Amino acid sequence: MTVSAPAAATEVEAPSEVTSAVSVAAIGVLAFLTVVDLFATQAILPFLAKAYGVNPSVAGAAVNASTLGMSGASLAVARLGGSLDRRRGVSCALGLLAIPTLLLAFAPNLVVFAMLRLTQGILMAAAFALTLSHFAETTRGRMTTTAIAAYVTGNVASNLFGRLMSASIADVFGLQSNFIVFALLNLVGGLLAYVMLSADSERKCLSARPDRTSLLSVLGMPGIAAAAVIGFCILFVFIGIFTYVNFVLVRPPLSLGMMSVGLVYFVFLPAIVTTPLSGKLAARLGVRRTLQTGLGIAAAGMPLLLAPSLWIVLSGLAAVGVGTFLAQATTAAFVGRAAASDAAAASGLYLAGYYLGGLAGTLVLGQVFVSFGWGACLAGAATALAIAAFQAQRLQLSAA
Repeated sequence: MTVSAPAAATEVEAPSEVTSAVSVAAIGVLAFLTVVDLFATQAILPFLAKAYGVNPSVAGAAVNASTLGMSGASLAVARLGGSLDRRRGVSCALGLLAIPTLLLAFAPNLVVFAMLRLTQGILMAAAFALTLSHFAETTRGRMTTTAIAAYVTGNVASNLFGRLMSASIADVFGLQSNFIVFALLNLVGGLLAYVMLSADSERKCLSARPDRTSLLSVLGMPGIAAAAVIGFCILFVFIGIFTYVNFVLVRPPLSLGMMSVGLVYFVFLPAIVTTPLSGKLAARLGVRRTLQTGLGIAAAGMPLLLAPSLWIVLSGLAAVGVGTFLAQATTAAFVGRAAASDAAAASGLYLAGYYLGGLAGTLVLGQVFVSFGWGACLAGAATALAIAAFQAQRLQLSAA
């Protein structure tokens, strides 16, 4: 798969390449520390609903208020990202993230809790979007895909180990200890970003960076609007399913305890293995077919989530994880390569749609879950996958 480079990029110094296993591993760790707070708190959702005395939909909306902040922050990066230093922006965002994370341990009510989650989302998204911009600007061709696939793989790992850590710490030491530990991880993430992202990254990236591009003109680039819709649908499905499945797991017939719910998230292990392969699959099959393959795998797992057997439900969750993360990695890499002339704006717009989908998934599927049940919730998620598959046809690519 190749995407024609914009003319403005042809006069730029050749980008550096991500080649070593150490570099790829560092990218994954940075991604883990960037978004671990987003997913970890979802693992203790039943715990929080009980602590604050609210129903699943209300608790889910508060926990996932972070996605609203992430969507807004992504738009801000899309508008202003060209003038922001990558290294300082990412490291400062992650360092500051420790403040609302720590304050969550002492939130007196759910409104304050939701506002702190919103603040977390703003800082996480700023770091996420600027990091993707850095990779799009300092790598080229398949190395862009490799770097972004490694970053999304770290995102997958945060789903597994973040949720597992959160459920375990909350179960043994309580909610306050959980947030204190994750605040410390935020500080580690800020330090890693400062060390990992080179101080002269601005000189290595597009030194002839174009004038600030309007968001509408970026949306007009081939495939960018479709990619944003696809991103919306991917996180709509992912957040919706992995937020409300917690309540399915703890009630009959499955009746799992909090520690066991944490262990359920080992279903993300297959995705840690398959997500790094997205680049090779896209090179062999093309972006459209790779994306549709991921969406198809996720759709195939959904009927399994209705089974009364834990092992069948786990298989379904594993399929949804593999499929959605494969689709996310493929789409994010497409955006980075298709809009290299204004990577910050394109990445920001894509992530704005992506995180807005997470918020919509929480609100819409939460109401569906409470009013009509788990089966109707899954039907709504399946509809979003179908929309994403349709939008995949609009991606403008040239064959490898």
